[in-house]
Amino acid sequence: MPENSDRKCAIVIGGGITGLAACYRLQQEAAQRNIPLDVTLLEATGRVGGVIQTEHRDGFLIEHGPDAFISTKPAAKALCEELGIADQFIGTNPKVRRSFVVRKGTLHPVPEGFYMMAPGALKPFLKTPLFSWRGKLRMALDLFIPRRERDIDEAVAHFVRRRLGTEAFTRMAQPMIGGIYTSDAENLSLKATFPRFLEMEKTHGSIIKALRAQKKQAAETSRDTSGPRYSLFLSFKSGMQTLIDTLVDILSDSIRLNTRVEHIQQDVDGTRWRVALSTGETLNSELLCIALPAVQTSALIRQVSNPLATKLNEIPYASSATVNLAFRRTDITHPLDGMGFVVPATESLSLIGCSFSSVKFENRAPEEHILLRAFVGEPTSKNAEADLIQLCQADLMPLLGIENAPLFATVNKHTQAMAQYQVGHQDVVDDIERLTRELQGIALAGNGYHGIGIPDCIRSAETAAISLLDTLCEAAR
Repeated sequence: MPENSDRKCAIVIGGGITGLAACYRLQQEAAQRNIPLDVTLLEATGRVGGVIQTEHRDGFLIEHGPDAFISTKPAAKALCEELGIADQFIGTNPKVRRSFVVRKGTLHPVPEGFYMMAPGALKPFLKTPLFSWRGKLRMALDLFIPRRERDIDEAVAHFVRRRLGTEAFTRMAQPMIGGIYTSDAENLSLKATFPRFLEMEKTHGSIIKALRAQKKQAAETSRDTSGPRYSLFLSFKSGMQTLIDTLVDILSDSIRLNTRVEHIQQDVDGTRWRVALSTGETLNSELLCIALPAVQTSALIRQVSNPLATKLNEIPYASSATVNLAFRRTDITHPLDGMGFVVPATESLSLIGCSFSSVKFENRAPEEHILLRAFVGEPTSKNAEADLIQLCQADLMPLLGIENAPLFATVNKHTQAMAQYQVGHQDVVDDIERLTRELQGIALAGNGYHGIGIPDCIRSAETAAISLLDTLCEAAR
């Protein structure tokens, strides 16, 4: 696009990490392409960052949302390097490289080399009390069960039971998966969430064989790729808010808080978007990026494309709550010699998991103190904060040997924040993307489509931003 072109406008709706990353990439990429572009980010609430929020209180560093991101998905790490904040990265505690699973009211270590649903090392697997001998023998049958030849989507629960048996699912896979997706694995799409296991079956004919092959390769290259890869999780010295604050400093002139979008409309010729605000104001732009949960996007887009809105509504969302609890170290008898634990549904607890925050990362609590992060799935609107704290205390006290009430506790409810990738999810997303392409100058981004983690959201945002600018350039030719 030539330098003397009229200035264009882009609007980003939603101020979570997806919206911030989309706004940033639109500005940076437009400048690189010499496109005169004004970008405005609209956020309905009084703050940006979405579920990412760090609080500093009485010497504790409290994460109300995610406390880290995985570095093997490159988008988040690359963005941080571009922003100049990679020097503030911290990894998980190298002295503690294990986690626990609750079994009959007791914490048991995940066997060394065990990866999500299958063992990668023989001796630790044989010694663990997490599975019965019958369950262990059933898991070993994975070595002989033929691979499935048909390329069909399959529920995670069905896949695990088919290959490894019921105990592998109920005692290990279900709590591990629940801790990641806050989801019912009976309906969770394997293809959309854990395609790696599909590839293991396809390539090796067995999950156990695949893990053994990876272990052998890791030994040859001196890398540890079997079992939970704790060293690949990154956070910041001052918490995840570091990423949000850095983006806000750069984008401050483009961000409008407390600005709710009432509806959107496309001009008859399809070249511009009209965005009506709760203030009565209407904004116009050539480019529009909606960085909201799919259900909210559906409500906005329905007047423009009813088929697209209908498809977006096929992506369900789940709620969760994070409860941070601060203790004196002497109040907890458990050695806390791990990162945390997950809870199988069969244990019938309120918790789905708990992270030992001040063990997992350094400088999260004052000396001789402990910070725990407990997770509750699908809290109802009737669960007041005090009730959630009480539920967490009741579960944690016998598991960790807690003898006193916490010094303080904080609750953050994340309502309808976690997209649920049900069986057939990729087909739904394919339809959404096809219908979106039929509309000019609009892109959708967020955790509802190709991944729920921070790197996935950033990649989604950057893909949306670049596709919008590509469209602008094509229209100018």
